[in-house]
Amino acid sequence: MGSKKAIIVVVDDSPSMKTVFERGTENLEVELRLFQSAEDSWEYLERHQPALLFLNIKMPGRDGLTFLKDLRELPLHKDTRVVMISSKDYAQDRTVASALGALEFITKPTPIRAITEVVLKYLKADPV
Repeated sequence: MGSKKAIIVVVDDSPSMKTVFERGTENLEVELRLFQSAEDSWEYLERHQPALLFLNIKMPGRDGLTFLKDLRELPLHKDTRVVMISSKDYAQDRTVASALGALEFITKPTPIRAITEVVLKYLKADPV
């Protein structure tokens, strides 16, 4: 087993979600990178492909769906594993997210256990 930790990027402007992600991954062998907005994360994501990317849909500035569309245009992120997060469970958002290759759609409020389970599910598919 290697010592390299899988990197998980979270783009969400909610302080409570930051806590949920920190607690949900604290016992896992992962490195968590948290960003407040699409713009804050763009420079990092232009150069790095995380093992898993969580994107909030409703954020100031560029929303998560628009951001994912832009991200998919970068060769590095053509196949990045993405999970969408939203406080609203709209069928249209789910459809767009799915068309852009999002693996799952999680609604808020999100239990800590749900974050842990999703991370384990997708990291198991590709061990570090």
